[in-house]
Amino acid sequence: MTENENPPEESDAPETPPPAENRRLGKILVVLFSSIILVAFIGYQYLEAEFNRPANLQAGEAKRVHVRSGMSFTQILELLENGGLIKNPGLFHLQARLRGGAKSIQAGVYELKSSMPPREIYRYLSEGRVARRTFTVPEGYNVREIARTIQRAKLASEAEIIRLSRNPSFLKELEISAASIEGYLFPDTYHFPVDAEAKKILSFMVRTMRKKFSPALRKQAKAMGFTIHQTLTLASIIEKETSLSSERPLIAAVFINRLKRKMRLQSDPTVIYGLPHFDGNITKKDLRYDSPYNTYLYRGLPPGPIASPGLESIKSALNPANVKYLYFVATKDGGHRFSRTYREHRRAVNRYQRR
Repeated sequence: MTENENPPEESDAPETPPPAENRRLGKILVVLFSSIILVAFIGYQYLEAEFNRPANLQAGEAKRVHVRSGMSFTQILELLENGGLIKNPGLFHLQARLRGGAKSIQAGVYELKSSMPPREIYRYLSEGRVARRTFTVPEGYNVREIARTIQRAKLASEAEIIRLSRNPSFLKELEISAASIEGYLFPDTYHFPVDAEAKKILSFMVRTMRKKFSPALRKQAKAMGFTIHQTLTLASIIEKETSLSSERPLIAAVFINRLKRKMRLQSDPTVIYGLPHFDGNITKKDLRYDSPYNTYLYRGLPPGPIASPGLESIKSALNPANVKYLYFVATKDGGHRFSRTYREHRRAVNRYQRR
């Protein structure tokens, strides 16, 4: 080689690995990727299995958990763990975070069991399935009977309901211009959270009555010269006088006919309502008991309702039958015999009330 000759240039291109090395590297990557997928799958299955595994499958008694507004998720986890409702708060936290975390949990009182899977517990909390109590108020119940029903449902004490039913400031809040809430609590089946306040329960029942007392019924009452209070009063008497749907318009007609003639209503249920004690058998002495609810002594409607009337009785009070009856007497088959004159009425009394 002479001085003027240039040496051969070195190539910058990397040497191509042998095919065997390429295959080995590919296998390693496949194995690594497969391992990652397998680990992730196993981890996912583990998390799902734990989320479906109850803390105590044999536990049957529900425990009350009160999730208060503003609680952190850590505090909620402590409640669940201390109550023995979950065994692994860390895994529960992870699963919950994947589903929205504490933000999706709603405040309230819950009744949960250790036999419930954590997944179901989380569903209760996130969907707001708070513990509820159900009670049914039959048509014709008075305030005291309603108070006992609410107490049996373990929502409020009878004494508290009675006190509120006569509380002037509470009645003013409800826009009830009367001495009592009697007649304004609509008979129905109700569902309330276990921590519902007595005021909220009664307020909701009054709102239900006002919804049922539709604008059309209000207009009808006004056309007849009745206020809502007077309508409820008459409807409550109808409710207590008969349980037969077919008789309600007839009974309404009797009382409205009497009101027009300024006759006393002479309704036994109103007398009974005003008695301090009643043993189930009305007597002549009871009929002489001086009470504003004694319609044997005083003309016109009593001061207010004597029970909670149902919608059918309210409608009957506003849609009396077109008849001239002034009297009725109970028959032995559970119905009533209606009469236009006192003479007819006396014959019916002799026939149906004979011992």
